[in-house]
Amino acid sequence: MISRRNALLSTLLGAGSLGLRTLATGLPAGLLLDPRRALAEPACPSPGKAQFVIFATSALGDPINANCPGTYEDPGIYHSPDPLLAPVNIDLGGTKVKAATPWSTLPQSTLDRTCFFHMMTNTPVHPKEPDVLRLMHATRADEMFPSILARQLAPCLGTIQAQPISLGALSPSEGLTYSGQALPSLPALALKATLTNAAGPMANLQALRDQSLKQLYDVYKNGATPAQRAYIDSIVTSQQQVRNIRQDLLDNLASIKDNSASSQILAALTLFQMKVTPVVAIHIPFGGDNHRDVGLANEIAQTVSGVGVIRSLVQQLQAAGLADQVSLASLNVFGRTLGQDSVDGRNHNQNHQVSVLIGKPFKAGVIGGVGRVEKDWGAVAIDSRTGRGVPGGDVPATDTLASYGRTVLTALGVDPSVISREIVSGRVISPAIAGG
Repeated sequence: MISRRNALLSTLLGAGSLGLRTLATGLPAGLLLDPRRALAEPACPSPGKAQFVIFATSALGDPINANCPGTYEDPGIYHSPDPLLAPVNIDLGGTKVKAATPWSTLPQSTLDRTCFFHMMTNTPVHPKEPDVLRLMHATRADEMFPSILARQLAPCLGTIQAQPISLGALSPSEGLTYSGQALPSLPALALKATLTNAAGPMANLQALRDQSLKQLYDVYKNGATPAQRAYIDSIVTSQQQVRNIRQDLLDNLASIKDNSASSQILAALTLFQMKVTPVVAIHIPFGGDNHRDVGLANEIAQTVSGVGVIRSLVQQLQAAGLADQVSLASLNVFGRTLGQDSVDGRNHNQNHQVSVLIGKPFKAGVIGGVGRVEKDWGAVAIDSRTGRGVPGGDVPATDTLASYGRTVLTALGVDPSVISREIVSGRVISPAIAGG
């Protein structure tokens, strides 16, 4: 247990408790590690666009696609008649679209930042989840998309590490890799146990703040420019702020009772506030592997509860003052079939999956759409200029997954030349991007 705790502390806090020092001072990790070099390096190219990302993913292939905007125009698609999932109009970017009732329970301010992205993952196999996270091998060196995200966002966000952290992996298929190396999964309860004990690392933040600032100012005592001192002073966390941060984080962690999706979100926000990582992967149940789901009971219940988890995330972000700093992005191994034979369950659908994007960088709307594919429905080609799903669009269905990756990276301010290097196919779908 001691060995495991030490390993967790090393992951969370970095060498020399770098994470705690960052939290206690408010200063970027790079500045604490090498002050002179950090101030000499060029600023982040898009500091206003970089976001922390909660990355929701599932190897179960949940039926989230069956109840999203964009699937209600074709009367051949089966939707549960249960009143809990009754179709209602919601406003996405000034356009009324139909969706299952739970989506209407999100605040309009959240819907104004919500994009539903229809795509094809091109696999009906659960263990292919790692391949989907690699955008079906459209990434350089087969890097996983959440790892590309984390690597590119880390310099702008000043996090301790560039590696993402997984809090909710339900199976090995949902595990993450970084530069080819498997990353451990960190359950929410383990994070709580590591940080909240009485003699834990959160106990001495104020003393650590003062010690770290003294060391930093000693470096500049004989060579600091007025501009450098002014910059440091402008971002330093005060003693009172440190007390508030410590208590807020401990209160958040203390409220974790299990490893549920809601607890994963609490843990993720703690990791973001500690600037441990730019990307945290979680699992939000949205119906699961529902082949034999009589009356679609699981789909109904978990669509309600899944949107409820997102609604809770929004509330927590607002309470923590992080509403403009954290985005949600989802990507599952595949979606479910949509035909009229889905009354008591849905099968795997390699041709259709819907990813949900919520956050300041995203423009409200529906990207892509569905059409008949073989005996069911699947994602259609996308017109990259309008974002609409149209036959003959310049983004064929087979490129929609890679295009999703390019679009998210663009929305988060990653340089276009870097995106072209990291993802070798697909196009940016500008209508999904705020200001695009």
